[in-house]
Amino acid sequence: MSKKTATGYTTVQTDETLRETISHGTSDYSFKFYDETMDMFDFRCIDWHWHSELEIVLIEKGNVDCFVGTEHVVLNAGTILFINSKVIHKFTSEGNAVIPNLLFLPPFISPEDTLIYKKYVLPVLQNARTYQIFNSEENPKIIQLVKEIINIQKHEKLVELQTHSKMTELWTFIYQNTDFSLPKNVSTVQIRLQAQLQIMMQFIQQNYNKQINLEDIAVSVNVSKSTALNIFKQFINDTPVNYLLSYRLKKAAEMLKATENKIDYIAMENGFDYESYFNRRFKQFYGVTPGQYRKKGNG
Repeated sequence: MSKKTATGYTTVQTDETLRETISHGTSDYSFKFYDETMDMFDFRCIDWHWHSELEIVLIEKGNVDCFVGTEHVVLNAGTILFINSKVIHKFTSEGNAVIPNLLFLPPFISPEDTLIYKKYVLPVLQNARTYQIFNSEENPKIIQLVKEIINIQKHEKLVELQTHSKMTELWTFIYQNTDFSLPKNVSTVQIRLQAQLQIMMQFIQQNYNKQINLEDIAVSVNVSKSTALNIFKQFINDTPVNYLLSYRLKKAAEMLKATENKIDYIAMENGFDYESYFNRRFKQFYGVTPGQYRKKGNG
């Protein structure tokens, strides 16, 4: 059985904009440490989401496929991924990678009305680079500090005080190693396309239980069907129709766990006209039939 995540969920909880709905940290201490493995999540997948917090992920063991914004990178053990605020991302892994991670709001480093924030935090937030990768060869001090911060969460006293001290030191090195030049592949066109992707995703999530098709999805942002296909392919390496199908199946899976409704009813409620088609697609996606999934979830 998979180990439970710190949040208690085995899938990422998001709203219609794909913003994660769970708060990380508290109003008076906006820092949170998660000691996680990919096995904790359904199908070793942390699906598309974003949050206002900055995120630092240490790949402690194994390999992880990271999709950040428009890019796909494979991270090996010993590397660190820094993800900027409000950047959409997704993690998958074929094995049980160990991925302790830190999430914190920018003011955790320094309050917004301070010179430190304006001079050393804001420029990183406004940087066009959505993520950065650090490794032990080029950035040994950053790796060391992240490991020290993780160790503090597990073993030390005065956790909050020591954490803030080390995070401030870590931020110094992150700032010093941030390339503030504009990446060649970032443009106003890219920003517009990503906004269109998010709107189409919202449209799908708001209408998944209705009879919608590719044309309906494209019309939601006033683009052609081919343009909608290209946007999805470029950003998340998928098609709008596949995304719609997977979202319907995930919502159906939630109903299977949470209700005792009949399977044919669940299929209809989630946009499937025929139970047989729903059963076939569900087994392709989850590896088990809807009935087996329900027994497993309630077992």
